[in-house]
Amino acid sequence: MTPRHDADRPDAARTDTDRPDVDRADADRIAQAARQAVLREHQASEEPEPSLGSRLGQIGILGWTIVLPTLLGLALGHWLDRHFATGVFFSAPLLIVGAGVGLWSAWKWMHRQTRRDQK
Repeated sequence: MTPRHDADRPDAARTDTDRPDVDRADADRIAQAARQAVLREHQASEEPEPSLGSRLGQIGILGWTIVLPTLLGLALGHWLDRHFATGVFFSAPLLIVGAGVGLWSAWKWMHRQTRRDQK
């Protein structure tokens, strides 16, 4: 007959902290993760996912935020190149500047949206 341990008894209540392979820090992390999961689930039920139309609208805004300054830089550069007969001396740098302004504007817009969504 094999010896019985307290863990084998049906009336012995065990917790994670009784097990030698799970220390208190692990139990605290598991409890914190469970609380965060419940909080995320609660927040998701209060704030539904944006609709497909809303997502497509955001993509459109981002696209125009990048494309419009890029095209304006290119148009201004082309006009300056024609006016001064300089080839692509102004077009290329103003295209890059316009794209940079557009990307920066899109980045700022996305961060404003993220902060607004977190409130």
